[in-house]
Amino acid sequence: MDQISEEVKRRRYDASGRRARARRTRREIVEHARQLFVERGYAATKMTDVAAAAEVSVELVYGAFRTKANLLKTVFDITIAGDDEPVPMMERPALLAIRAEPDPGLALRMYAAFVAETAPRVYPVHLVVLTAASGEPAAAALADELATQRLTGMTMFAAQLRDSGRLAVPEDQARDLLWTLNSAQVYDLLVVQRGWSLPRYEQYLAETWTHHLLVDAPTGGE
Repeated sequence: MDQISEEVKRRRYDASGRRARARRTRREIVEHARQLFVERGYAATKMTDVAAAAEVSVELVYGAFRTKANLLKTVFDITIAGDDEPVPMMERPALLAIRAEPDPGLALRMYAAFVAETAPRVYPVHLVVLTAASGEPAAAALADELATQRLTGMTMFAAQLRDSGRLAVPEDQARDLLWTLNSAQVYDLLVVQRGWSLPRYEQYLAETWTHHLLVDAPTGGE
């Protein structure tokens, strides 16, 4: 019995070790892919380039991600989340806290802070997607998917504001204003092109959303 128990434990340990190594390899592939996509662009980055940078076979890269578009989507997902834990974005602590906040003004300020925190790391990857979308059907489909995901999230947020009883505009208008201002394009215009600081950008989002979306909205940072 002791020998059997030890054998079972060894097999479990070996399986756990293989899974851990596979996960590390996947993370390394994604990180190298992110660097190449940002530096070279989508079209100029080949799966063979990613494999060479990660020091793995190209067959392993295709086996893990199947297509370059899937690899780019994984890069985006891990970039916005900040890790590779299998937890959907809407179930992440920061967004759960926003959804649980009963004060709509505070919820909007919390969301503005979240956007300002994540935008600097997400923007370069999102720009890769948007740039590639004009000439690559798979990238265009990915751009549409990301836009739809954002719209779904903002639809939920607009409903939360409606339920607070302080929404000052139609729910679909609130959704569209949230969706527009949290976009990579607005970050590009204000922060990248006009040189706004992240605190100024965050304050602009919070104040604009609060002013336009809520009735009896407090002024300033109150």
